Amino acid sequence: MLGKLSSTLQRYISATSCRSDVLFKIHPTVCEALAEHWPVVALESTIITHGMPYPQNLSTAKEVEEIVKAEGVIPATVAVLEGKVHVGLSSDELDFLASSKTTLKVSRRDLPYVISKGLSGGTTVSGTMIAAHKAGISVFVTGGIGGVHRDGENTLDVSADLTELGRTPIAVVSAGIKSILDIGRTLEFLETQGVCVATYGESKSFPAFFSQKSGYTSPYNVLNSEEAAELIVSTHSLGLQSGVLLAVPIPDEHAAAGQQIEDAIQAAVKEARLKGIRGRDVTPFILHRVNELTEGQSLRANIALIHNNALVGSQIARALAERMHHPQGGCGSHKDEKEAPKPKTIIVGGVNVDFIAKGASKKLLFGQTNPGSVCQSFGGVGRNIADCLSRLDQKPLFISAIGKDSHSDAVLNYCKHMDTRAVARLQGQRTATYCAVITETGELSLGLGDMDIHQEIKEQYVSQYEDQLSSASLVVLDGNIPVSTINYICSLAKKHSVPVWYEPTDADKACKPFVSESWKALSYTSPNLAELCTMNKTLCLPTPKVLPSSLEDVLGCAAALSRPLLEHLHCVVVTLGALGVLVCGEHEAGTVSLRPRKHKRKGRLCAVYYPALSVRSEETVNVSGAGDSLAGAVMAGILQGKDTDTSVRMGLLAARLSLFSPHPIAPSLTAEAILPGRKYLRRGIPVERCSVSLR
Repeated sequence: MLGKLSSTLQRYISATSCRSDVLFKIHPTVCEALAEHWPVVALESTIITHGMPYPQNLSTAKEVEEIVKAEGVIPATVAVLEGKVHVGLSSDELDFLASSKTTLKVSRRDLPYVISKGLSGGTTVSGTMIAAHKAGISVFVTGGIGGVHRDGENTLDVSADLTELGRTPIAVVSAGIKSILDIGRTLEFLETQGVCVATYGESKSFPAFFSQKSGYTSPYNVLNSEEAAELIVSTHSLGLQSGVLLAVPIPDEHAAAGQQIEDAIQAAVKEARLKGIRGRDVTPFILHRVNELTEGQSLRANIALIHNNALVGSQIARALAERMHHPQGGCGSHKDEKEAPKPKTIIVGGVNVDFIAKGASKKLLFGQTNPGSVCQSFGGVGRNIADCLSRLDQKPLFISAIGKDSHSDAVLNYCKHMDTRAVARLQGQRTATYCAVITETGELSLGLGDMDIHQEIKEQYVSQYEDQLSSASLVVLDGNIPVSTINYICSLAKKHSVPVWYEPTDADKACKPFVSESWKALSYTSPNLAELCTMNKTLCLPTPKVLPSSLEDVLGCAAALSRPLLEHLHCVVVTLGALGVLVCGEHEAGTVSLRPRKHKRKGRLCAVYYPALSVRSEETVNVSGAGDSLAGAVMAGILQGKDTDTSVRMGLLAARLSLFSPHPIAPSLTAEAILPGRKYLRRGIPVERCSVSLR
């Protein structure tokens, strides 16, 4: 049943999505999202045109869209612009709606007139539902819906929102019914219209917009986004042409003093009656007066509940998209159908578009133009490691964020061999770019990066892949992602005994897991010597004032700095550039054990040095991806169950291929290209010289 239902809904969305015509325009981002079955949330625009004063209306609209994006969902704000219904607005179009004083309030009855006259306006709940349904969007977020007005039994003033909910199959996420209305009669009217109403969360009380409790009991409640998605799916499966109203109580910390606002509402209602204000003008007037009477408290509460609705609605849309297109189990599922294999490795990190400028002379002169060559490639530590593992037949899931721009198109086209379905494309954001100026010998002279988008790889977005993270064979984190995201993943990994590899990316970011207890959940890390010093310094451990230069001193320093980390980490892989790599961890069969273990380490520690493979300086094209190639190939060896010598040898061979390539990860990299042909020479470092004690 559920498998059949999913395909039916998929055909329904495919048939209705992206229908643009002379009266109806779907933004390309929204169109693409619907075609690719990404979650989309519709947003109304009367809150922009009539609900709040400028500039709060504009800032709130943009904040709501950002909240939706942060959840990995595409926002689709609906409005009528110059006689055409738009599903999804550009930044300029949002600005126009917020600042224009001639826009109309567009409900179902107003659509024909506004379109015929080529006018512009903000769509109400009913107007937005019509447009969202036509586009194939199933979830719509608003502040609060209209309803039966107070004294409605005499005036027959009933919002079109209610009849629209009775005939349009859209899930409307709101803070309930506006408290300026007759909530009891509105609930009765919704029942007559056949609308399924449920409060979101544990409470069974129906919320009253500014207040968590209206005094009325909700017919039903759903505990979380998954239950809400099931409710929506059930509505579709029954073929009901009515909507679902999900009422979300305002958060505790923002709930306004209910009695104060209620008193202000009563006063504003009375004032509106005395002034003869009627029809569509009543709600804007009352909201404005209530805001004045409460000295802005109602406006602050209004913005807070809209933000919360956007968060909850996005989570529901995401759960619904997963439910519709990736159904689990069900009475109609076939036991012989193979489930899509879960990725063994998850990588969470950054994507960059790299511009590598290599000088043609031994010395670069700043302040003037130097001869050289410039090439474009695609990097980012997380992307590089995911690229490396993909070329070595591991196919990890890569979680990241890029902008919605020309760079992002180029990135996704280049990374077609990778699993990039978890790479969020964010409207209004720039794909990260990095410019490196390197010397003739390939050493970095200067680097500039525009990396702000990496901060959008937030816990809220990553958490939608919690199931995959909890069951992964290995999770890899790069230091570009926010500390809160690192903490979330480390906590999850600790709970489910999932090994985590932390690649610090640079000395400044090396400290991120070590500012809290998160570092104790790591299994592996691959710092260079400067990054290793930062880790120790963050833990308030002694570090050298000047880094050593001779091989013997470098190895002794690296081993000593790795020792305290091994109280909790399984292995520290110290990358030493042209010198090679030092692997520190538990001794096993004459080397260091790289195999992940769930039990605590009990054996003695040792450090094993692997010299770098010889490379002539004139052969070096760039060094930007050598460390990532080494780390990725070592990971591949671990995942394939190979011994330590073989795994490190694979890493060193992959690093050498990278040095010869203009790309961080050499396109020529394959599993066959780095299969070691013979036992690799390694040199054990005596414990006494490396300050690593036996135990």
